[in-house]
Amino acid sequence: MIARYSIRVTSLAYLVVILVAPVTLIFWRAFEHGWHPFWAAISSPFAVFALKLTLEIALVAVPLNTIFGVLCALAIVRHRIPGMGFVNAIVDLPMALSPVVVGLSLYLLYGRDGWFGGWLSDHGVKVLFAYPSMLLATTFVSLPFVVREVVPVLREIGTDQEQAAETLGASAVQAFRRITFPAIRWAVAYGVVLTTARAIGEFGAVSVVSGRIEGRTETLPLGPSSAVSEPRSTSTDTSSSATKSPKRFVTLRASIAMSFLPRSDHRHRHERQDREGRQKHGCCIRPRR
Repeated sequence: MIARYSIRVTSLAYLVVILVAPVTLIFWRAFEHGWHPFWAAISSPFAVFALKLTLEIALVAVPLNTIFGVLCALAIVRHRIPGMGFVNAIVDLPMALSPVVVGLSLYLLYGRDGWFGGWLSDHGVKVLFAYPSMLLATTFVSLPFVVREVVPVLREIGTDQEQAAETLGASAVQAFRRITFPAIRWAVAYGVVLTTARAIGEFGAVSVVSGRIEGRTETLPLGPSSAVSEPRSTSTDTSSSATKSPKRFVTLRASIAMSFLPRSDHRHRHERQDREGRQKHGCCIRPRR
């Protein structure tokens, strides 16, 4: 008895610390100065635009992933198509990859020097730092949820009722509409809820490909982060924001490369900088060690 209550208390305490406390703190910080500052913040033109852009992306990404998820689940469970084992593994790729890696991959594909970026730019199609790249990133990261909710249900219900309907003259569409879909509708609904939540709350991949241009490509999750971490770009600074993002990407790659250099290379580089500084200023600078 004591052990049972101890487990319950420990579980509830863990949930309070991990889930309830952070959410409570967020609400308290939001309303600590009253209702009017909160309303002014969420009703500002930039906040309203960010909300509209987020909903526009979700309204396209969620139906696409729902249709794909149902069809992919049917192909995995009901049909013996060559290569479906590979597809079944690829579906889980968005869960295994970091969203930032997804954003960098899209950047490498659709950047000006990417595989498709040069050709698209020559034809007047803008993907990066615009709506298309944000939609691609959101669709990719929210891809697996409907599939992973529908596949177990399809395997559990079996094919007996569908085969009986076919023997009675029902077409494949009629069997799906009257037998299969009613059996999987709650799994589809749950997958849609998870997909919608991921699409609305996606931050990492969208942050890389959007450029965080306030009033142009800033979604709802990006707004608070931009306000806290760095100066926000305005809608009139589109060109400067578009040039800053490639510079940040190049700096990131250079930093990663430098982290793999031997320590001796770092020492030689610092000594060379010291010599150049002494020659430039004509003074003695103590070498770094």
